[in-house]
Amino acid sequence: MADFRLARSVLAACHLARRQGLVLILTAVVAACSPIYRNHGYVPSDQDLAQVEIGRDTRETVGEKIGRPSTSGLLNDVGWFYVQSRFKTVGPREPQEIDRQVVAVTFTDKGVVENIARYGLEDGRVVELSRRVTQPNVKGLSFIQQLLGSFGRIQASDVLAR
Repeated sequence: MADFRLARSVLAACHLARRQGLVLILTAVVAACSPIYRNHGYVPSDQDLAQVEIGRDTRETVGEKIGRPSTSGLLNDVGWFYVQSRFKTVGPREPQEIDRQVVAVTFTDKGVVENIARYGLEDGRVVELSRRVTQPNVKGLSFIQQLLGSFGRIQASDVLAR
């Protein structure tokens, strides 16, 4: 009778441990699937932008009031671009950009502020900056065919030193 009670208490303890383990695994799965948010970049606030006067401020005064951007006009340097993005990552999936703000401050040829514009993710479009695709030179030849194809082109004078 004592053995039966001991076995029953051991089974009850195993059942409790199994239930706790299942709860622990379920909690870990839920925690792994919770979204992670990351912010990249800097965009000045509307209050900071209100300090900049169009037609009066220059590059230097804009830099003092709202800071210098990480990006400026590449070809003719007519503007400064402040960019901030927010990404959401869920589990093992690739990050998804859920918000983007771009503030463009354009300058005249004399370096005076000409315009300030704010753009969002809905205003953007995908621009392909570089498309580096290498065309294959080998057309339908296997590795063995490529290897054996070079034997007839090698001459002894190419290999031997003079």
